[in-house]
Amino acid sequence: MFKFLKKKTATSAAPKIPQHVAFICDGNRRWAENRGLPPLLGHKAGIANFENLVDWFISRGVSTITFWIFSTENWNRSKEEVDYLMGLFYSELKKNMKHAVEKNLRYRVIGSRARLPKKLADLCDKLEEASAENTGGTVVFALNYGGRDEIVNAVNAAIAAGKPVDRDTFETFMDTGDLLPVDLMVRTSNEFRLSNFMLWKLAYAELLFVPEHWPDFVKSEKLWQFTLDEFSKRNRRFGGGKKANYAGKKK
Repeated sequence: MFKFLKKKTATSAAPKIPQHVAFICDGNRRWAENRGLPPLLGHKAGIANFENLVDWFISRGVSTITFWIFSTENWNRSKEEVDYLMGLFYSELKKNMKHAVEKNLRYRVIGSRARLPKKLADLCDKLEEASAENTGGTVVFALNYGGRDEIVNAVNAAIAAGKPVDRDTFETFMDTGDLLPVDLMVRTSNEFRLSNFMLWKLAYAELLFVPEHWPDFVKSEKLWQFTLDEFSKRNRRFGGGKKANYAGKKK
């Protein structure tokens, strides 16, 4: 009798999903100026659809999303712009409180709160405390944040503790110590720099620079999918061979 064998069908491997995606949200003012709008309105456009972006990436398997919204150097901008941004951040974080509850998301705000308006700093504390036990994913705002400052502050904290550190224990002194390493960093608006952003956590990150300004990126599911597709093509070896895990070490 003849034995008929089933022909094996090729199966495609599951796409690689970054566990931590970090965004440098650049180009808000340029977006507004290109449309003949006041530059400050670009910042408002930059937060439109933000929560939908978060929900989309979380639903695809991303567990942590970080947004750099204000750097330690941004205080050099005009008082009008800084005041506008601080008010915008306050309004947005109040909305995020509801989002955290509805979607079971943990919110974190990294960076120094020393120069923030008191009501904004208090709201950052409240948002973190209210969402601390949520397990559906982590959303991080880098607000008044600088990568070098974070490392220097951690060094001083480790010295004050009086104990030797290794890579893992040193991270416990960092503002970002409880976060996953960044797998994919995306910067918009054709800027090709790290600009002092999460220098420790970006050690083995894949970098992606796109021409679109942030207000266009934040509304485009096509661009979101592009970032995941691009990451899936990368071969992350971490200094090892081809079989190295793409996802980095989890904490």
